[in-house]
Amino acid sequence: MEIHTADLCDSHEERVRVVEPMFRRFGGRPAFGGAIATLKVFEDNSLVRAELEGAGEGRVLVVDGGGSTRCALVGDQLALLGVKNGWAGVIVYGCIRDAKAIGAMDLGVFALGTHPKKSIKKGAGDRDIAVSFGGVTFAPGQYVYADEDGVIVSDSSLF
Repeated sequence: MEIHTADLCDSHEERVRVVEPMFRRFGGRPAFGGAIATLKVFEDNSLVRAELEGAGEGRVLVVDGGGSTRCALVGDQLALLGVKNGWAGVIVYGCIRDAKAIGAMDLGVFALGTHPKKSIKKGAGDRDIAVSFGGVTFAPGQYVYADEDGVIVSDSSLF
């Protein structure tokens, strides 16, 4: 599936919600999309690891990290888990690290920025709940599409 968010917006204007422009692209897959899985965490990536260790089945993990830029929630080891387990991508409302290594992986990764510091590991957070940032709510089972033009969300698949 070839993803062009501008074309999807034109074709499905009444079905898509556009996320405010805030993300930078880091992954080696420049465009990606799929069903949404969600996490809500804050400066703790334990649940991110647990989720990426599971079967991705072409889904996109949307991580609401509260917009924190004080540590990274995804690094090269977690991104590699995502590749190995069939995730299409990860969108992080927070930071990642190991950007160079992640850029060489076949995984879509969008985040606010980078930070060299790792997160804490206490296992705190929620999974499979609706999360909101960038003027849009992301819920498990909805679909998200991302490319160099931005990020859009739809209640159902656009393909």
